[in-house]
Amino acid sequence: MKAYVGVTDIEWYRQLSAESLAHDEVNFWFPSPTQGFRALRAGEPFLFKTHLDRTVPGLSNRIVGVGLFSGFARMHVSQAWRLLGTENGVRSVDELRARIERYRRKPFEPLEDPEIGCVLLNSVQFFPQDQLLAAPNDFAMNIVRGRTYSIGEVGGGHSVVEAVLKHRARSELTDAATHVIYGHTRGEPIVTIPRIGQQAFKAVIEENFHHRCAVTGDRVRPVLQAAHVLPVSEGGEHRVDNGLLLRSDVHTLFDHGYVGVDEKYRLRVSPALRERFGNGDWFYAREGTEIAVPDRPADRPNRRFLEWHMEERFLRKTV
Repeated sequence: MKAYVGVTDIEWYRQLSAESLAHDEVNFWFPSPTQGFRALRAGEPFLFKTHLDRTVPGLSNRIVGVGLFSGFARMHVSQAWRLLGTENGVRSVDELRARIERYRRKPFEPLEDPEIGCVLLNSVQFFPQDQLLAAPNDFAMNIVRGRTYSIGEVGGGHSVVEAVLKHRARSELTDAATHVIYGHTRGEPIVTIPRIGQQAFKAVIEENFHHRCAVTGDRVRPVLQAAHVLPVSEGGEHRVDNGLLLRSDVHTLFDHGYVGVDEKYRLRVSPALRERFGNGDWFYAREGTEIAVPDRPADRPNRRFLEWHMEERFLRKTV
């Protein structure tokens, strides 16, 4: 299992830890969205290491907390604020804009809604200031963004391992969203298939589907919705392999069984759509064609969930 140590703004830590040491979801944002973030898989730990700042020696260059990776998404500032609010580590959307301007060193136009990179984290535990850990000895001071560690290679006693164990002890993950299980032979944490935060689910599904409806290809963001293949009411979870990005009307048709997706990612259209409403020509013309899916196989809808939807929701016969 991997862990990532990210260079962290001290004010971001101060703001969030002052609200609570435990958070269901937070947004560790980058001022620029261009680089993306693929260092971790969902459920792996992301450690917060503060900047070197000699004016605050008690907080400078310390590991101040750990969260579990949900996913990465590019979002406009307005969307990040709408989804996560103060969990962005600021008190207002204006403060978020000001922080980004400070890092970019360029003022925004009054109506500009800049895009930022969002590392979305769940099951976050910040450490009290009297329990902070020293930064890893092998973390070079010229690293600007962060670096990855292999938990199995660094060994016990390393501050990364200590931080992960501290997070585990504080989280009480007996029935949490993401489980970190420690192996018996080498003490290396391994991750089961996790579910992610509710807000992260929306943003990550949008990112994985490149902000396009999987069926229609529409890219008008306000009408795109993250749909659960296996509904939460039926035991489904906020998992990247349980999501489809659909235009709002297609989402409604999918939830009610008028359209479906088979295990080969082909669009299926129920005869009930035409028989009940005398409409649906656009969908029937595309019946049997492949929908758009995420680039990475692990991010694509789970075939088991698709089979459930086709068996339990899809209207095969009219009544």
